Amino acid sequence: KSFPNDRQYLGRVLGPTQGEAGNMMAQWVLKSNGRVVPKRTVRPLTTAELHSETEKKKRAIFDELIQRRHGSAINPPKYAADFTEDAWVPYQDDFEEPFDVPEIEDAVDAHGNLINQQPAYDTIINCEVALQLGDEVVNGKVTQRTIGADGRTVGTYNDNPFLNTVLYDVEFPDGQVKEYSANTIAENMITQVDSEGYSLALMEGIVGHKKDEDIAVPKSDGYVITKSGQQRRRQTTQGWELLIRWKDQSETWVKLKDMKESHPVEVAEYAKARCIDDQPAFAWWVPFTLKQRDAIIASLKKRIRKTNRKFGIEISTSVKHAYELDKQNGNTLWRDALKLEMHNVGIAFEILDEGQAAPQGWSKVTGHLVWDVKMDFTRKARWVLDGHKTPDPVGSTYAGVVSRESVRIAFTYAALNGLDVCAADIRNAYLQAPSSCKDYIVCGPEFGLENQGKVALIHRALYGGKSAGRDFRNHLRSCMIHLGFQSCPADPDVWMRPAQKSDGTACYEYILLYVDDALAIGEFPEKILRNELGKYFVLKDSSVGPPKIYLGGHVRKVTLDNGVQAWAFGSSQYVNAAEKNVEDYIARQVTTNRWKLPTKAETPLRTSYRPELDVSPELEPTEASYYQSLIGILRWIVELGRVDICLETSMMSSHLALPREGHLEQVFQMFAHLKKYHNSELVFDPSDPVIDSDQFERRDWTASEFGHLHGKEELPPNMPEPRGLGFTMSAKVDADHASDTVTRRSRTGFLVYLNSALVYWWSKKQASCESSSFGSEFVAMKQVCEYLRGLRYKLRMMGIPCEGPAYIFGDNQSVLANTTIPESTLKKKSQSIAYHFV
Repeated sequence: KSFPNDRQYLGRVLGPTQGEAGNMMAQWVLKSNGRVVPKRTVRPLTTAELHSETEKKKRAIFDELIQRRHGSAINPPKYAADFTEDAWVPYQDDFEEPFDVPEIEDAVDAHGNLINQQPAYDTIINCEVALQLGDEVVNGKVTQRTIGADGRTVGTYNDNPFLNTVLYDVEFPDGQVKEYSANTIAENMITQVDSEGYSLALMEGIVGHKKDEDIAVPKSDGYVITKSGQQRRRQTTQGWELLIRWKDQSETWVKLKDMKESHPVEVAEYAKARCIDDQPAFAWWVPFTLKQRDAIIASLKKRIRKTNRKFGIEISTSVKHAYELDKQNGNTLWRDALKLEMHNVGIAFEILDEGQAAPQGWSKVTGHLVWDVKMDFTRKARWVLDGHKTPDPVGSTYAGVVSRESVRIAFTYAALNGLDVCAADIRNAYLQAPSSCKDYIVCGPEFGLENQGKVALIHRALYGGKSAGRDFRNHLRSCMIHLGFQSCPADPDVWMRPAQKSDGTACYEYILLYVDDALAIGEFPEKILRNELGKYFVLKDSSVGPPKIYLGGHVRKVTLDNGVQAWAFGSSQYVNAAEKNVEDYIARQVTTNRWKLPTKAETPLRTSYRPELDVSPELEPTEASYYQSLIGILRWIVELGRVDICLETSMMSSHLALPREGHLEQVFQMFAHLKKYHNSELVFDPSDPVIDSDQFERRDWTASEFGHLHGKEELPPNMPEPRGLGFTMSAKVDADHASDTVTRRSRTGFLVYLNSALVYWWSKKQASCESSSFGSEFVAMKQVCEYLRGLRYKLRMMGIPCEGPAYIFGDNQSVLANTTIPESTLKKKSQSIAYHFV
């Protein structure tokens, strides 16, 4: 909870700490994340909370989270197999050739086709896809390209699937072979998978079951005794599997726990019909499900995701399986993917001789291969470290990135001083950095038969490692220092060095670092990246050039009406992708039909809507989590330049802790508004602003308490020498007095410009409650002055001249007059403090 109540969390008291942590009054408390922490302030649940349905749901969710992490007395946790996808950092590189292989052009024939290489369109050979055969849809297998009477391939290949007319032979289970065009096959493959490429199969029925006697709970052990002495059924599904027949007539053994979640009614009816509903794995839930079947049927999802296939291609699960698939398919696609990955990642390992042990002090870790099929049907293998199984490293693993504000300043500075901008990605970034940990592995079959079982020392940072990000950042920092760049104290990921343009003008060259993305600003930034940074790091050659996509936004160079060239930052691509994801989510909720995007959304929020007054039902935990993720997306969209929804995003962010259905509806309204008005760009215009200096009358402050500071500004003692042209700084500020109808806190909003370029925007509730609009405007003026003071410091530390004053525009004449009158006296403490700061 938030103001005016104390922050409280649900937990379970385990007993006094007895001085082991905190003081003697502290208690050990089990939190919902599974961690045990000492707390001095705890209270039992009240009688109302014990009988509240909402609180009962919270306690049930708490117990489920604890059992999922630590198991129970009956089902102990399997820590060895405790793996989640979120525990490791995914491999970010695209499909690339090994970087140390010489650049040799591929051999082509007179028509430009590759010689002795498998064409890209042959990657769908051996794929399984459901196609129309007569009046039925039947599963078939693509066997080969269709050969015409002249012995040549029928049709013409095109990279665009809609224009690809190559014909393929498809063999069906009854032996028939039919010809289908590549675009027809591709279209059917895409429509038969989910958003991540995994095959969707409709269930026809349950045709069998099997029970593992060694694992399944027997009838004699079907009950447990609770602490209060009551007897209840044991909740378990271990040891049972069901044989499922799909609509494509294939059959698969699926664990009971999965089928219970996706098809509870069908499983319950099957158990009742086969007289196994009295088994412990069914008895605790089947009676309830059969009673509620009518309500459950309305919300059932008839589809279950088959993760062993993607785009109709069977996914490998191990090295042995990969070789088997290649043998069945008559190609080496999985083997080639494995070879490429192990070649790239091989530089990270030092494989010791047979029987040689790891040096003393080195820790054993594990890793695994992740197999995948990309959108172009390319097979991909990724070797990652099991970082979730390793202890937390000593010290911080923080690896910072350049701030968005610094990126906007850099783009504006480049346009103002006639400098160019170039971007580049570092290939296999983590693998190029030495590891700070002393870890080793025992080689598996992916390292080759000659190395299997040997000890391999890890000398490079690997994806999945907890300290890999920090190791790469430190390695990159040492390289930047070696190249003569200096880290900016105001933003450590902005690197700068003095330079001189061809016409003799002094300036600075910058490199902005965002993990493995480098953005260079200078007269010849491409040379800096290729000849200097590229000397020590391997860059993706196709990524070096003027920036096109940076931090999720589309970047381009534009020419304004006054002939000035400037950089523009657009968020349309990201907004469209986010809005499409929201529509997909709503489409998946078709059974409940609770949500929909408004068809008319002229404003981000509904007129006169106040989120703090919303008393609609609270969202369920899964929907509340989805609401929080949408707020995160909206915040990033604001960072990309959608200033028009900054206020609304801030208002909805105030309800992350307890979102309601009405809040989610308004967030959907915001995405509908973005869908309608998605095509916007933020242009960093370096043109001089038009400011009427007569509006800013200079006063004589020599007789005031600030007289000794008149005409002076304290400058950083370590600021670098200013180079190039500087900016004229201006800001527009306003306050909405007592806008929160519950707490009556006011809201501050301001925009900050460098020349005519908008570089920062802010909207947030004030910390104090002001009794008058004058007071709220004064606090807003103080907040914008605080930011401008920090911005002037950053510009000076980046070597950008900052000589003139900062012009602040407001709409409250009383505040503007009082802040410029040396003789002003204010009685309220908050206003007098704000006055002295301004």
